[in-house]
Amino acid sequence: MAIGGEWHVVVLLLLCTAFPAVRSDASDHKFKVGDPVPLYANKVGPFHNPSETYRYFDLPFCSPGNVKDKSEALGEVLNGDRLVSAPYKLDFLADKESEVICKKHLSKEEVAVFRSAVAKDYYFQMYYDDLPIWGFLGKVDKEGKADPSEYKYHLFKHLHFEIFYNKDRVIEINARTDPNALVDLTDDKEVDVEFVFSAKWKETNIEFDKRMEKYSHSSSLPRHLEIHWFSIINSCVTVLLLTGFLATILMRVLKNDFVKYAHDEEAADDQEETGWKYIHGDVFRFPKYKSLFAAALGSGTQLFTLTTFIFLLALVGVFYPYNRGALFTALVVIYALTSGIAGYTASSFYCQLEGTNWVRNLLLSGGLFCGPLFLTFCFLNTVAIAYHATAALPFGTIVVIFLIWALVTSPLLVLGGIAGKNSKAEFQAPVRTTKYPREIPPLPWYRSTVPQMAMAGFLPFSAIYIELYYIFASVWGHRIYTIYSILFIVFIILLIVTAFITVALTYFQLAAEDHEWWWRSFLCGGSTGLFIYSYCLYYYYARSDMSGFMQTSFFFGYMACVCYAFFLMLGAVGFRAALFFVRHIYRSIKCE
Repeated sequence: MAIGGEWHVVVLLLLCTAFPAVRSDASDHKFKVGDPVPLYANKVGPFHNPSETYRYFDLPFCSPGNVKDKSEALGEVLNGDRLVSAPYKLDFLADKESEVICKKHLSKEEVAVFRSAVAKDYYFQMYYDDLPIWGFLGKVDKEGKADPSEYKYHLFKHLHFEIFYNKDRVIEINARTDPNALVDLTDDKEVDVEFVFSAKWKETNIEFDKRMEKYSHSSSLPRHLEIHWFSIINSCVTVLLLTGFLATILMRVLKNDFVKYAHDEEAADDQEETGWKYIHGDVFRFPKYKSLFAAALGSGTQLFTLTTFIFLLALVGVFYPYNRGALFTALVVIYALTSGIAGYTASSFYCQLEGTNWVRNLLLSGGLFCGPLFLTFCFLNTVAIAYHATAALPFGTIVVIFLIWALVTSPLLVLGGIAGKNSKAEFQAPVRTTKYPREIPPLPWYRSTVPQMAMAGFLPFSAIYIELYYIFASVWGHRIYTIYSILFIVFIILLIVTAFITVALTYFQLAAEDHEWWWRSFLCGGSTGLFIYSYCLYYYYARSDMSGFMQTSFFFGYMACVCYAFFLMLGAVGFRAALFFVRHIYRSIKCE
């Protein structure tokens, strides 16, 4: 009981720190006239490279003497947030008219730094009472100039804040720059700059509880909703066509097979069997590399559970716009807490396949997804460190993640594996397996694994590709995605199409007397992940303006991990559907 109590304490602590409310120093967000409202500068970076962000004061801005780092949760650090106290002083209901922050003398080197930032279209991000603020650092004057060497580079020096309030709460804030207050950075010469800001307070009737709704309006515009619903209709048509196709197979072809086999058993026992019944003695022969297969099934099942929980949290409103780091925190914590599912599923199925080295299977289950993810992280974190970007995780955060893995993920994986090993479940095969396998007849090229995977992945991908653009534009851009209900419907359609197409291809494989369907069904189910990665290439080169080694590495590195996760998850779904189908058809006939 003591051990169980300790585990409850660990889980409780994790859950308490998993979804911290995004709070300011004023915990209730209520202020009196003249009260200081927390304003934090977050980061700067190229607008088209969302992963390449730097600390605000990495640029030679006016730095207040008492710069304070804001304490951040795990998810905020993973998101690349590095909040520090901003130089602007915006007290509640205190209008300001062109107040000078500081007078700064920019050296030639500092002018070059700012010019490079303006040339790369740098933006800044701040938070005022947890409301996001954006703005650009400057502008490039290209008008009438064909030669880039003739461009003019200007830095904005006046920032005006427009703040809306309702009674004693801040509701909305906008920041705009004065187009006439510019500093010429074109030449390599020293410049004196006066950084100025002003503020204007306005009253509004918007309730405090609805102040974040404006950030989700862009994804709820009629034009965007129309595209989302078109995506769902397209997916539903795909499902209906595939369902009708499979219904034809199951209701006509299989029914005819059952009638024929029943007639053959009554009329002529010596008649030669053909088709899928002919291989009844081999269809449940255990696959090669059973330990790897069970580990892949366990990892895929865990990732499916993780995705389901993420959707549930999204549907109840946890991931509202600019709830900084909530998604990353949820991914880390839920993955850690669901590792027991991977251990149980892999170990239980491995023992059903008469495997003996369950410890090796458990280690394989734990490293099948975490291993490639860890190697990718090590490489990308090294790149971020070399760039001095905020995407580089501090040593303390890495220690926290390691402790979560060591104290939660690994023990739950082992406990799940022990429970799976002791479950004593037996593999339910409706027919006996012969001692020696039958030889698989020569098959045409299009019945081999790779063409079958291409066919299996295309239909599920076609059902989701319209929605993919909005997801990519949100994750790898600045578009806000909040229509999680539509995304959940698309996800359900993806699962259905994956299961159905895998069942159809498994039937055709068995009808061709190819009994090695285990790995084929998993690979065909997971092949959608390969199509998604192919879409990554299209999105990067045709739909985005991302550039540079760091951004390219982050995009293709982390998307490879995401697509690999989809491969394992959908592979597990495809295999489970195929296993259910194969058991059903062989249970419906009598086999010697």
